[in-house]
Amino acid sequence: MIKSCFEKSVDTNMPLALTNFCNCLDECLNVFDLREYSDISIVCIGTDRSTGDCLGPLTGYKLSHMHFDKIHVFGTLDSPVHAKNLPEYISKIERFENPFTIAVDACLGRTERIGCINIKEGHLNPGSGVNKTLPSIGNVSITGIVNVGGFMEIMVLQNTRLSLVMNMANIISSGIRYNMWKIQKSSSLSQLKHDSKVLQFNEHHLNNI
Repeated sequence: MIKSCFEKSVDTNMPLALTNFCNCLDECLNVFDLREYSDISIVCIGTDRSTGDCLGPLTGYKLSHMHFDKIHVFGTLDSPVHAKNLPEYISKIERFENPFTIAVDACLGRTERIGCINIKEGHLNPGSGVNKTLPSIGNVSITGIVNVGGFMEIMVLQNTRLSLVMNMANIISSGIRYNMWKIQKSSSLSQLKHDSKVLQFNEHHLNNI
């Protein structure tokens, strides 16, 4: 039996969009046993030179103040991850012992799907919306549909409304931050339980010496 990959979509134009995104991302991350990974890398792809394509850098900028152990953010307004330097960042991530990667990027789609955020188990193929062939990246991919595709894609991206992109970046960054907090909290509790068991074991043996 072939395992079906997790894939869901959240419409940011609907009420409770942030709650729905948080729940969907949580569900997607639960497909994996994150305890098996050494680090989590969040790679926000795009450029600040194009309104539509700045979804990634905006999201990265909003996440850059997040400080959790073993969780890394790549791609901000100041230091974007784009077509020219993506392989360099992939090499950097591969230096971690066993990295888990969440990739964020803008994409184009059908008119009725503008404003939707897709959360998918599996890698992202950045640049495919503008006919570029770039290395795939990510255990989980998050893509925001910022405008309509199919014709003059680069021009369409450059003429995308900033308010739409900003709203989507707010939802994606808030959802990622919440889920990373949950993972960090769970990891801390697991460590506390482990430390407690070790302490009890040591105390038991000390009492029997």
